[in-house]
Amino acid sequence: MNLDLRALAPLIDTCLAEDIGSGDLTTRALVVPGTQAAGRVVLREVGVVAGLPVAAEVFGRLSRDIVFRPLARDGESCPAGRVLAEIRGDAAAILGGERLALNLLQRMSGIATATARLVDRVAGCRARIVDTRKTTPGLRILEKYAVRAGGGANHRFGLFDGVLIKDNHLVLAGGVGPAVRAAQGKAPHTVRIEVEVEDLAGVEEALAAGADIILLDNMDVDTMTRAVALVGGRALTEASGGITEATVSAVASTGVDFISVGALTHSVRSLDIGLDFGRGEDFD
Repeated sequence: MNLDLRALAPLIDTCLAEDIGSGDLTTRALVVPGTQAAGRVVLREVGVVAGLPVAAEVFGRLSRDIVFRPLARDGESCPAGRVLAEIRGDAAAILGGERLALNLLQRMSGIATATARLVDRVAGCRARIVDTRKTTPGLRILEKYAVRAGGGANHRFGLFDGVLIKDNHLVLAGGVGPAVRAAQGKAPHTVRIEVEVEDLAGVEEALAAGADIILLDNMDVDTMTRAVALVGGRALTEASGGITEATVSAVASTGVDFISVGALTHSVRSLDIGLDFGRGEDFD
């Protein structure tokens, strides 16, 4: 569950500039330069944590002297009231980074928590919960990391690292068979070819063309069960299309290999996390 923090520096700097701009007017008016302060990052509801290293990096971009001490780890399920981290250092820098650090931590933890709930519901089945490209622009690396923190897996990161032939591609390519064969002829041999189908006829056509992964889109459970039986292990299978906590167990029972859920990143609710600030507190 690695995250390249150095690669995040431009993103964090852009976000800080959006928030701080030419300066924090409130802090300038109220806080004497050089004032030291401390605070605790507190989880206010039950959830799975993700993003603590990112929050630390936010503060670190503002001041190298800030000490950010995590007291939990990404991927850990925590109760309400848990202190996730302690922070101390320049008060102005802490205030300047507070909102961005919390925004990212809250969203990432919300994604990890939602993922963990789905993962729990498919326990005992072969299916793995995976994400999609339906992410917040600019935050994909963080949101996909949060899915991993919640026990899920990542689908392709972008258009450049996987072939997924969807409905609009099929219209332009002339159908499942022609699309799969065209992709096989042009894609690198190290890349698997995945194609979306909507019915059993599409499954048969994908198998005949030699697709590596067959995406079963918006199928009911009965049809999906028949589709998995028809595939018979000759290709990997992925279920997709409006899958929720209420339906994911039934979908997993069909025997699919993967269940992709766009809602993990496009509709998730952020967790409630706050920074309780105390001037001059000492956490040693």
